[in-house]
Order: sequence, then C-alpha cells, then structure tokens
Amino acid sequence: MSCLDCVHASEPKAGNLGRVTEIAYDDWRHPPQIVYNRGMQTSHGPLGGLRVLELGSFIAGPFAGQLLGDYGAEVLKVEATQTGDPMRRWGLTVDGESLWWPAIARNKKSVAIDLRQEDGREVIRRLVAEVDVVLENFRPGTLAKWGLDYEALSAINPRLIMVHVSGFGQTGPRANDAGFGSIGEAMGGIRHTTGNPELPPTRSGISLGDSLAALFAVIGTLAAVHERSRSGHGQEVDVAIYEAVAALMESTMADHEISGVTRGRTGSVLPGVSPSNVYPTSDGAEVLIAANADTVFRRLCGAMGDETLADDPRFAEHGARGRNMAEIDAIIGAWTCTMSADVLLKVMEGNGVPAGRIYTAADMLSDPQYAARDMVVKLVNRFGTEVPAAGVVPKFSRTRPSAPAPGPALGSHTRDVLTRLAGLADDEWSRLEADGVAVQSAG
Repeated sequence: MSCLDCVHASEPKAGNLGRVTEIAYDDWRHPPQIVYNRGMQTSHGPLGGLRVLELGSFIAGPFAGQLLGDYGAEVLKVEATQTGDPMRRWGLTVDGESLWWPAIARNKKSVAIDLRQEDGREVIRRLVAEVDVVLENFRPGTLAKWGLDYEALSAINPRLIMVHVSGFGQTGPRANDAGFGSIGEAMGGIRHTTGNPELPPTRSGISLGDSLAALFAVIGTLAAVHERSRSGHGQEVDVAIYEAVAALMESTMADHEISGVTRGRTGSVLPGVSPSNVYPTSDGAEVLIAANADTVFRRLCGAMGDETLADDPRFAEHGARGRNMAEIDAIIGAWTCTMSADVLLKVMEGNGVPAGRIYTAADMLSDPQYAARDMVVKLVNRFGTEVPAAGVVPKFSRTRPSAPAPGPALGSHTRDVLTRLAGLADDEWSRLEADGVAVQSAG
C-alpha cells in the first residue's frame, strides 16, 4: 500500500485517604508528575464542605461522583455488602481489582450497606439528614419501592438535592425501561453519525453516553446548589442518558426538518470542511491537520512550498475546498508522506497551522504538555500498584483540590460514616453488623 493509500477518506464515507509521596508543586501551571498514596484527606477544592451520598453503580452515576469528589466534595459511596460496585471488577484487572476502580472511585468513602433490608434503608434515611446531595442511577421506581424516593427523603431534609441518572429519565413512556449508555448513544443520534458511511454505525471506543450523562449530572448538581443558596430549598435533577447525547447533536434536527438534510456517517471528515483530516507520515504515524479557514489554508500552502494552491480556484475559498476535498487531501497527503511526524508537527507549529498527532495511551503518558498540567496522576492502589489515571479537569487557580486518592476497599469507611453522621451507637452498629446489614472491611 502506498503512502497516499493511507490518507483517511476525504469524501463522505474523600476521607482518610493518602499522602503525597513526591514533593507538591508550587506553581499550579507547571507541576511535576505526582504519585499519590492512600490516607490523604480530600477537604480542599471549590466544593469543599459539600457532602454527596452516592447510590448506584457502573459508570454514569459513579463518574459524576468522581468529578464531584475531584472538586472537593465529600462523597459517601454506598455499595452492596457482598459484591460492591461491579466496577471493582470491570475490564482489565490486577490482583482481582479493576484498573479503572482507583480512578472512578477516587476520593470516595466506601459504605457497605444492604439496601434490600429495611434496616439498611433506615440507615440511609439517617444519612440523608446530613448530606446535601443524593446521586443515584437505579432504574426509575426502585428507590420509591424502597421508600427512598425524593418525596420521602426531602421530608427528612428539605434542602436535599436529588440527582437521578437513568437511560430515559424519570418520566415519559420509556421511563421504566432498562437503559444503558450504548442505548442512549443510539437513541441520542450519535451512533448514526459515527463511523464509515459504508459500514454499520460504530461506537466511539469509550463509554461516551454514560460519561456525557455524568457531566450533565454534575452541571445540574451545581446549578441546583446555586439555586438553593437563594431559595433554601432542594429539588430533583433528572438526567437521561439519551438526552445528554442528543444535547450535543448540534443542528441535526433543524437540518433535517427545515433543510431536508439528514446528517450521516462521514468517516474522518466533515462534509464541506477542508482541509481537516488525518494525514500519513513517513514513519507510519498519523497527524491531524486542521487548515480549513482561508487564512490558515494559505499558511499551510506556504509551509508546503506551493503558495499557488491558495489562489487555485478549486481551493481558494472555503466552499470551493469543500467541493474538492478529495483532491486537496491527496495533495496534502503526498506532501506529509515525505517527512516524519515530528518534523511535520514542527513545520506546522512554525507556520501557525493547527496540527496534532493521533495519540495512543502511550503518547499521553509521555507527553510533556500532559505532564506540565498534571494530567497524568499515579494512584497507588491497596495492593501497591501505581495506576495512572487522568488528572482533575479543569484546573483551579485559587481553590486547588487536594491530591486525588485511589478508590477504597469495600466497606472501609462504613463504621466511621455511620457512627459519625448517622449517629449509630455501638450496640446499633453491632446489631447491624451481625445481621449483615452493614459491613466494615479492614481497609
């Protein structure tokens, strides 16, 4: 296969947590890579003082809890007493624990309670009196069946904010249907527009629907907390995964209804936007170049040593390039094939043309920009393994969150939380423990 054959298609086709084992940084803009251990307190950050009770499992709800914990909230994660959150065993594992667990459960306190027993649900009611937010992603109707719906819990704590994350929301004809992130991506429209037009729809490679729902859950939480500061009252925040996806679908509905255009899969390009594609290099790498603006395209032509391209009627303005994207992509691809990715990126930088290598995890782990902004953190799990994870986003100049601490052992904070916040006496704890309602691990 020739180098030009490699050009992508141009035509539409929180608690007792840890200690820092390396020196902390003084300048938040230029930190060194930091390795974090268990035992660190997570009381700092812009959400310091906010207490969240997380009820749920897998990704959508827990990722929202991770973000709130990243920003300094105290997150009490309630888990099943015997098995805990299935995310503990999700994907690749080391020593029986998921490599994702240290990140998605970071800064959380694990409270092992059996919600299927009434005594366990009563403990939750006692905790609700002491929290600001309940974050849950059970199927709608489950908490009502247990007497833990918003009507019941807000009677205990009128300032309570209850955040629901589900496949289809709390209302509507499909409210009670089982819904996962993949279904939300399909119904939200993004699967229809992702992939090669000659092949069936594809997924993005990550749990995009769940993650988008989590982001909207955090946004909704912060909005409700702000409103509560004025009204003094809590409320429900209802996030549907399919709606979180649909909210990002730009003008696709308007395009269809008003212009009769239904967007579909277009591979690595946007129709009519050129050049903005992935191009091959002599060392087998792939570099994305985005030079679709007229002024930027002219700079790209200068970098290529052929400024006449910028005046060629086929490519001189945005619309013309969009109509002739296959031709201009072939010309650019033939040029990028003559140099390595590093050389190409330096040429692009020197000429003010946006460009970037298509990164793998290895690239992220070694990139100086990631390191400079502390975007790779090493979380030392309970087995002593340093697990790399994404750092906190965004960066805060004044209220920097504490160093993230890895996901805890199942039930490692149960007794502390229940005695300190739920007010359990020693004899109550002993009874709940003996009945299997609450479990405390060694940590």
